[in-house]
Amino acid sequence: MLRYRSFLVRALSSGAALAWLAPLAALANDCPAPGQWQVDGGETLTTAGLMAELAETRVVLLGEQHDRLDHHRWQLHTLAALYAHRPAMVIGLEMLPREAQTALDAWVAGELSEAAFLAQSDWRQAWGFDPDLYLPILHFARMQRIPLLALNVTPELRGRLATEGWETVPEQERFGLTPPAPALPAYRKSLEAVYTQHVDRDDDPADLQRFIDAQLVWDRAMAMALVDAAADGTLVAGLMGAGHLANGDGVPYQLDDLGLDDHRSLLPWVPGADCQPPLEQADALYVLDDESAFQPPDPPRLGVLIGKHEDGVLVQSIAPGSVAEAAGLAEDDVIVTAAGQPMAEPTDLTAVIGRQAPGTLLPLEIRRDGEFQEVLARFPPAAP
Repeated sequence: MLRYRSFLVRALSSGAALAWLAPLAALANDCPAPGQWQVDGGETLTTAGLMAELAETRVVLLGEQHDRLDHHRWQLHTLAALYAHRPAMVIGLEMLPREAQTALDAWVAGELSEAAFLAQSDWRQAWGFDPDLYLPILHFARMQRIPLLALNVTPELRGRLATEGWETVPEQERFGLTPPAPALPAYRKSLEAVYTQHVDRDDDPADLQRFIDAQLVWDRAMAMALVDAAADGTLVAGLMGAGHLANGDGVPYQLDDLGLDDHRSLLPWVPGADCQPPLEQADALYVLDDESAFQPPDPPRLGVLIGKHEDGVLVQSIAPGSVAEAAGLAEDDVIVTAAGQPMAEPTDLTAVIGRQAPGTLLPLEIRRDGEFQEVLARFPPAAP
């Protein structure tokens, strides 16, 4: 099974260039200012100059780090600029699987409150990242009646296709998805690095291959949804993790395989002191100022890898030095309740932990070796 919702941005070879864009008068070796864009070769463009060109593209991909507030504000800014040039637009979301499309349609139509949308789309189970990061984009789409498109499929389907094989899953159960193009060597190497970094135990090569196959299903599912949406000439803007588009790998590569080569990938960039662009490439980089002072604090972390269990939430491993270790949690414990609430899914526990204030105690009822007991998880106080 695929355990990870997002993947690290990779440092790989250079991506495709926007050679067809005319540079401004700024010198190529000048560091662009926040609000400007840098394209291949160091040319600097304004949003006004770039969006007119991008609006004629069939698919535009906007990469993100899922928990970064400034990335989502940049996406909103870019979507609004694209919409001003081309109102016939669809916004695709990695965040939700196909099953959430009815809820997205009802949201855009103005039929659901925020709470009802989050419940009907099963946002917290499907995605898990704070919906407040995405709600401004969702409200923008509703205000302008821009269709929202669920690009993803469930982790369960990705796991079935990666583990059982395509021939064992009926076409109607996989939404007509076709097998992905195999990963190029550089992309495969980067996925191997992600796997190695996130899996804290020795796994057999078959597990690594399932991990890579599931990632390719993820990329293919989003690419096919984008192709379908762009078939009538609509501009489709896809929001997804940066690792799904950097260096032309992932979704761009699958788009090419599906015969749609009119696509562009965009990433945000905070220049460092040397003003060197990141190694992970896109067709254009948007220059952000350092917004770290305004970034919401990291959510509380228990420090466990968790999974499903018929009686609650299974503790699969414990991070050294974590809140969980200090509380005495152990591998193979089953968390039955947290703060008195029954735990049915891993996201139930994630939601409870996310509401914990610094310095507070969280009571957990666990089952260990057939016996029930209570442990108290103490979260550290806020940094001064």
